[in-house]
Amino acid sequence: MALLNRAGAPPAGGAAPGPRVLLSAREDQLDSTLALGRVAAHLGDLRRAGRSEPEPPPVAALVCDDVTATERLLTLGVPVVHLQSGPAGAALPGRVLVRVHRPGWLPLPGPPARGGRPTGVLAPRRTGRSPNRSGTLVLLSLWGVPPAEAEAFASDGLPELAAAALRRTGSCTVVADTGLALVRSALAAHPGVRVLRAADADPDALHADAAVLLASPVLGAIALAQARRAPLALLPPLGPHQRALAAQVREILPLPSAGDPDDPGLWSPEAAAGPWHLLDPGLDDLRGAQRVARTLRQLALAPL
Repeated sequence: MALLNRAGAPPAGGAAPGPRVLLSAREDQLDSTLALGRVAAHLGDLRRAGRSEPEPPPVAALVCDDVTATERLLTLGVPVVHLQSGPAGAALPGRVLVRVHRPGWLPLPGPPARGGRPTGVLAPRRTGRSPNRSGTLVLLSLWGVPPAEAEAFASDGLPELAAAALRRTGSCTVVADTGLALVRSALAAHPGVRVLRAADADPDALHADAAVLLASPVLGAIALAQARRAPLALLPPLGPHQRALAAQVREILPLPSAGDPDDPGLWSPEAAAGPWHLLDPGLDDLRGAQRVARTLRQLALAPL
């Protein structure tokens, strides 16, 4: 089958394009957008369904975390692979294929959804990094965080970290999933800081060029650092979901905290590539995105 070009059309003179699939994620949830992008990179000849009405319905769909979208697609008769890339949501219908983003080294916090299968790490397609890395990338998730807690971090901890990043590394990019107005207002005194919406950015590509990674404790950010054997310091966990995951991760991996902007070790991380060597090689599986893409491809070519 022909590979698709960037515009989604088959190469000139190539074979007929593959089936059309719908890809959907919660755009206000960092884990969800990271997961969708990583699986989409492995879809090969499958075409992404557009939004125009005249098009026929997709033959299958990948939905990350959005239970309402999954239910609506199933009602329309579209087979769905539902990828749970963040905390478990509402119960899903029995006829959906459920996959759960969970590295093998991190036990599930509870029983998986009915029929759910852990995927292993959803790693970025490209694990290489620029040899001339510079600046700081902050991956900030405010999804599911109580407003008062988000406002407290945005007004206090975040500006101090951003100012230190500018001073120590020369540049700072903050990628946030929600609360963009709050984040931009909090960082207005630091015009050198770039603030991007996660759904509109490519955090994996930004990380390849960054020297320092500070991230909320979410699986997509941890998977990014693990796949690239890169240093990672965790931002203070916000909200119950982040606190629970941070506690589970730290039982296994001694990831440093980004709570103290004055810690010089935070800004010179290349001295240590991170604690990834502590992982059992048998549980250090980076093929989760390929597995989910393969499941979607099988569903598209031979619907249930």
